[in-house]
Amino acid sequence: MNDLHKDILTGTVFVIGLVGFISGEFIISSALFALAAIASNVNLNRKRGKTGQFSWD
Repeated sequence: MNDLHKDILTGTVFVIGLVGFISGEFIISSALFALAAIASNVNLNRKRGKTGQFSWD
C-alpha cells in the first residue's frame, strides 16, 4: 500500500467512526476513532523514518 491508500483508509475509518458516534453507536465509534488515531500515528512515524521508542533486542 502506498501512502495515498493508507491516508484514504485512515480517513474512511475516521468518517465511519464519526457517523457511528452521531447515530449513537458509542462503543463501535470509540473503537474506530482509536483505530484511526493509531493508524495515523503509525503512518506519520513511518513517513518520518522513526521506527519507535522500543527495541526488541
